[in-house]
Amino acid sequence: MYKLILPKRYLLRRKITYLAILAVALCVFIVVVVMTVMNGLVEGFRDKNHDFVGDCIISTDSLVGFPYYQELLSRLETEQYILAISPVAHSYGLLSRPGSDQNLGIEIMGVDPIRHSQVTGFGDFLHYHKNDPVAAFTPRYATDRMGCVVGIDKMWWQRDRAGVYTHSPTPPQMELILSTFPLTAKGALARADLDAVLTESFLYSDDSHSGLVKVDGNMIYIPLEKAQVLFGMDGDTPRISAIHIRFTSGTNLTAGTNKVRDVWGAFVTDHQNRTYADLLDHVRVESWIVNRRGAIAPMEKEQTMLIFLFLMLGVITVFIIFVVFYMIISYKSKDIGILKSVGASSADVVEIFLRFAAFVGLLGAVLGAGIGCAFLVRINDLEGWLFTNFNWQLWDRSVYAIGEIPNTIEWEVIGLIIAFAVLACQIGAVIPTIQAARRRPVEILRVNQV
Repeated sequence: MYKLILPKRYLLRRKITYLAILAVALCVFIVVVVMTVMNGLVEGFRDKNHDFVGDCIISTDSLVGFPYYQELLSRLETEQYILAISPVAHSYGLLSRPGSDQNLGIEIMGVDPIRHSQVTGFGDFLHYHKNDPVAAFTPRYATDRMGCVVGIDKMWWQRDRAGVYTHSPTPPQMELILSTFPLTAKGALARADLDAVLTESFLYSDDSHSGLVKVDGNMIYIPLEKAQVLFGMDGDTPRISAIHIRFTSGTNLTAGTNKVRDVWGAFVTDHQNRTYADLLDHVRVESWIVNRRGAIAPMEKEQTMLIFLFLMLGVITVFIIFVVFYMIISYKSKDIGILKSVGASSADVVEIFLRFAAFVGLLGAVLGAGIGCAFLVRINDLEGWLFTNFNWQLWDRSVYAIGEIPNTIEWEVIGLIIAFAVLACQIGAVIPTIQAARRRPVEILRVNQV
């Protein structure tokens, strides 16, 4: 019984204990808030990349693309685990406006808006045709002309400090000129004997807001068939750059990707003796995670470094607990001597003070986690108040592509943080506790009598 009573008495009657509790609470508060925000940013960025490409991608980095994709689409459409597929042509070009000498380098993606919206979040990215991709390439002010969808940061929209783009009520009437360098299947200029540049005029019909800075600032979407013409991928053997795939609900990502890879392997074998079969050798079948690894990995690396920094913060917590317990145990040395003189073993003394450390860690961790969760719930309201009254933001939304501060509480993470806080307290209390427990009662009591 005394093993429970004494830790509780030490917890309530020693003011220095409150310092240890506050130290643990502060550390846990910082970890909970920062980890929640950072995890939210990373997960949000992963979700945006997932929405941009779908579940699985068959693609090549070659600007000439790969052929016979219609036959591959037919095979994929028979697979029960595939929900939707979208062929895509991708290349680079120049963007200009009539009467302007300025040419901007851009990426051009040719898509079928309906099929691409079934695989990716393309339909949700649109503003004027949101969730209505059928007319994505049809300008409302000139339905007989071909339109294009422009990455929102490539447009001339202004973004305010709250991160909101100031769209006009109706699409502005704007003509955009795309210039490309079409290539043959061998990689040569398709128009070398004439003008190597192929120019086409489009009307602005909508913009796309994927939430990915590099995509929204560099991408223009046009109809797939027109893109194939501009890239030189049309003709008797039309080509594309990629096929985006969406799996049915419940399909494991790795298993689904492996099945697509098997289909691709059989397709390559069946076409190995056909013209341009060498273009199939440079095609990859990847899950969205692997395909977008170059974009996602830097943020995950930052998250890893942040976890490492929090481990250093845990070391500081251990040191604080060590100092506090060294002082408490020194003050309570008489209690230890009396306990051992009446029959308590060294193990019993260790158990008492380790329970005391567990109480300190648990109370401090729960307090810090509770305050942290309450702070996270109101963090966006607090930032809004600071912005309204002091014009201050954690991130300037006119610069960073971030909306609300992520504040989704993950209870598994909270529980893990609390457990590590208690463990840190146990580690910090071990050394002074063992040193005290090893002393003989006669030594302790003799010193206290001097």
